[in-house]
Amino acid sequence: MKNVIASCSLAVASAVAAALLAGCASQGSFNPRPVSSSVGATSDLRLADSALASGSTELASSLYQKALRAEPNSLEAQLGLADATYQAGDLERARGLYARAASVAPANPGPKLGQARVALKQRRLDDAATLYRTLVAEHPDNPVAAQGLGAVLDLQGHHDEAQTVYRAALRVHPDAQGLTTNLGLSLILANKPREGANVLLDIAGLANAPPQARQNLALAYALLGNTNAAKQILQTDLPPASVEDNLRFYRILRARLDASPHDTEIQK
Repeated sequence: MKNVIASCSLAVASAVAAALLAGCASQGSFNPRPVSSSVGATSDLRLADSALASGSTELASSLYQKALRAEPNSLEAQLGLADATYQAGDLERARGLYARAASVAPANPGPKLGQARVALKQRRLDDAATLYRTLVAEHPDNPVAAQGLGAVLDLQGHHDEAQTVYRAALRVHPDAQGLTTNLGLSLILANKPREGANVLLDIAGLANAPPQARQNLALAYALLGNTNAAKQILQTDLPPASVEDNLRFYRILRARLDASPHDTEIQK
């Protein structure tokens, strides 16, 4: 019986791992980069930040490099270039850029957050866990570090520990939607979709809720057997073909879970 439940958890985990990674990758709001003292450089950096936020990674990289030529020791420009490189998908180069910034400013959390994000994206989970644990210890009030650590723990299958991390951070940052989104998903991964749905309902209906929150809620409803509710939620963000693909996968998961009659957490 344990093998059946474990295989189901692994199937769900592999399907939603991308959501955990996306959740961490999207936490660009934590910006520890210092403000440059040069007016010209500051203007370039603001333009670069705007370009990066809009997804124009090539333009952002050019502007960050221009700022670095003007101020080679600018930590803000170094981190910006690393962020742009990460966003462009060149993970090894981003890893090196974050490492360089970390050597210049070891007390600044920004480079370590970047290093941890790269490690998580590359599925170097032990390295990511070490980096995030250090960040949480050094910056216990940082919700991004807590969210990253929880994501790593969930991907490693340590769902109870991940939920402890999320809940502790939510007590300090109750409005952090990324933490709530990941907590709901963690409960689903732990074969507790009803609890996960209850958590996700708190934010999924908000106008500014992240799409991952709604999609996680749809997964929870589908595993509880409420396919119609799952479909209605998915239609908010996805085209019809993608909705049907998701529902088809949910049905496969539901069938596997139903094969384990003693797993009462997922019964309607």
